[in-house]
Amino acid sequence: MVTQTMTAGCEALCTALDAAVAGERGVEEVTARVEQTLKELIQHGEVLLPEHLCRPCCDCYARRLVHKSEELGYTVVAMVWGVGQGTPLHDHSGMWCVEAVLDGRIEVVQYELVEEAAGRFRFAPRGSVLAGPGSAGSLIPPFEYHTMTNVDARPSMSIHVYQSEMVECRAFKPGDEGWYEPYQRRLSYTA
Repeated sequence: MVTQTMTAGCEALCTALDAAVAGERGVEEVTARVEQTLKELIQHGEVLLPEHLCRPCCDCYARRLVHKSEELGYTVVAMVWGVGQGTPLHDHSGMWCVEAVLDGRIEVVQYELVEEAAGRFRFAPRGSVLAGPGSAGSLIPPFEYHTMTNVDARPSMSIHVYQSEMVECRAFKPGDEGWYEPYQRRLSYTA
């Protein structure tokens, strides 16, 4: 087990996530268990992260490693979103993810890939969720395309549990006539 900073709140989170991820289960069952675990821990105030993981950055959202399970493979990442900060349309490199709001309000817009031609992609929005503290949802490929934006008047924070360590993803830049151009987006952790 590799952990950035282990506090009592982090230990409780990681122990509960270990139980949710362990065993021979299908993706839908694992993500449902992780989602339920996050909801319960957040609603009971049991996710207590150290202050340095909770600070926003001024130029983009902060992405900080909380925990990486060497045994089970999953990672936990804390993201702190300044006012109006968000992601471009992106995927999760074919891995499942469960995202939960710890504090504030995040708008998640889900997209469906409806056409691909000549290296370009066309998407259709398929729903929007305004998520507050304790809200959680899962992304299971091929239904993984989405954007996230902090819509609160103050910084917001979310917890992301990935199937494995996500070091890059494919993001999509709007082009002409409703087409999107893909590009590889290298992901790193904020100091």
